[in-house]
Amino acid sequence: MSLSRFDITAEEIDQVVAVFYSAVRRHEVLGPVFARHVDDWPAHEEKICRFWRNAILYERNYDGNPMRTHLAAGDVKADHFAPWLMLFDETLRRVLQPETARAWSALAHRIGAGLRMGVEDIRAPRSGPPILR
Repeated sequence: MSLSRFDITAEEIDQVVAVFYSAVRRHEVLGPVFARHVDDWPAHEEKICRFWRNAILYERNYDGNPMRTHLAAGDVKADHFAPWLMLFDETLRRVLQPETARAWSALAHRIGAGLRMGVEDIRAPRSGPPILR
């Protein structure tokens, strides 16, 4: 019995991450943002593979804090998440079977929405309530 959220292998996760970050490096908006923060692409991709393996396969070998990392970068904006998710969805459709791609996309969109809201909220003027959309 598999404990994964959906039917996928660690190797498929690795392949998606590699294809995705190859596309990110070429992206006109996301590429420069990542380039300012990623000095070692293989190490970054390995860390992201561990993140997704933890989220999907319940492996317990990721110990980062994505929200803290995105906020600490300082130049990650809420509007970066839409092109990130669009590019990620394109990668999923190219690499995986449709059912697996849809399942992973749904998870990525939930995580992305939380990160976007966190980035948006921390940078919002403090005179009003938090934005909860």
